Amino acid sequence: MQLIFFILLIFSIILHEVAHGWIADKLGDPTARYAGRLTLNPLVHIDMLGSIILPLISILSPGGFLFGWAKPVPYNPFNFVRMKTWGEAFVAAAGPATNFALALMFAGLTRAWGDPLFASICFIGVLANLWLGFLNLIPIPPLDGSKVLGAILPNPLSRTYEEWRMRMEYNPFLGFGIVIVIVLLFGSVASSFIYTIASVLTGL
Repeated sequence: MQLIFFILLIFSIILHEVAHGWIADKLGDPTARYAGRLTLNPLVHIDMLGSIILPLISILSPGGFLFGWAKPVPYNPFNFVRMKTWGEAFVAAAGPATNFALALMFAGLTRAWGDPLFASICFIGVLANLWLGFLNLIPIPPLDGSKVLGAILPNPLSRTYEEWRMRMEYNPFLGFGIVIVIVLLFGSVASSFIYTIASVLTGL
């Protein structure tokens, strides 16, 4: 099951990144398409640390938290010809939204087929995608939630937050360090919450 978890996790991370590039392309920025990143070929997206090493550590560690990423899909918001104000937030939100859609898809497959083995595999897919979706909504740069929050805050707060976010973007390892600390502190609570949601969605 750990191998299946790993495969589903990598598949979900890749779709998450492709979604960013696909939405950016629809808004008028072809950067990801020109870079050959609008593909499901895992070799194009895999980052050795974020896609292989950390996910394996997460899965193999007793009570470990789920953590991982693929190579970020490049995009240039200055190329947007539609939704110039909200475009970057929509590109960012596309990743977690894709994970939540995949979670619902796996939940539907779990309910549609009664085979216990297949249901357990789909349940893993639900868990992996709920984790990725909620994790990426944490509003700490460089995670997607930071761009979404910056777009929905009232103007005075938004300007202050965006200045802080831009400074943090230049030091992504600090941001990831903060996220890891948050997950370590609240990971067990988050795991119980996500497991409960997965159980409700799948009926297991």
